[in-house]
Amino acid sequence: MITTPNVTPKRFTIDDYHRLIELGFLTENDPVELIRGELMQMVSKGTPHTVCNTSLIYEITILLQTQAIVRGQEPIILPPNSEPEPDLVIARNQSDRYLSGHPNPSDILLVAEVSDSTLKYDQESKLPLYAESGISDYWIFNLVTNCLEIYTKPYQDLQGNFSYASKQVFLPNTIISLPGFPDLCLDLSRVFPGYYKR
Repeated sequence: MITTPNVTPKRFTIDDYHRLIELGFLTENDPVELIRGELMQMVSKGTPHTVCNTSLIYEITILLQTQAIVRGQEPIILPPNSEPEPDLVIARNQSDRYLSGHPNPSDILLVAEVSDSTLKYDQESKLPLYAESGISDYWIFNLVTNCLEIYTKPYQDLQGNFSYASKQVFLPNTIISLPGFPDLCLDLSRVFPGYYKR
């Protein structure tokens, strides 16, 4: 009789992950991110995703100017064992622009993901991760149904699961205010592909 040994996947800490990068096992060309201790392959981006993300970063940067730091597809630190690379992060100003370390939850005002083929993953895996980390505002630019899903008020239920108590859905013809900057408004028609008219 052949027995199969129990196989436990290797889980990495954030320090382990950084060490793999320092030693050259992972490079900036490797499309992976660290999620709950696992190296997750990042999906290639299609044209609508790229256009939406480029437009989002452009519009947010213009709105904020020097009031906060806008990061596009750059790492954030979510202890103890996650370092995702969201499509957009608005982080508090820091004099060294995070040279001393990637933003952590206390630095972050907004995390946004642009989702088409990754929609289920962004809703079911990344959403509870961001909620558990205390990210107050999580946006999903849903390119499947062309709407913006805004999640706020992270909480933990009695079973220990993390989610957001509030979800709002906005169509591409909506103008919304930015978290932490109520006087600054984003016109979603300038972000969703195919909706912007000069």
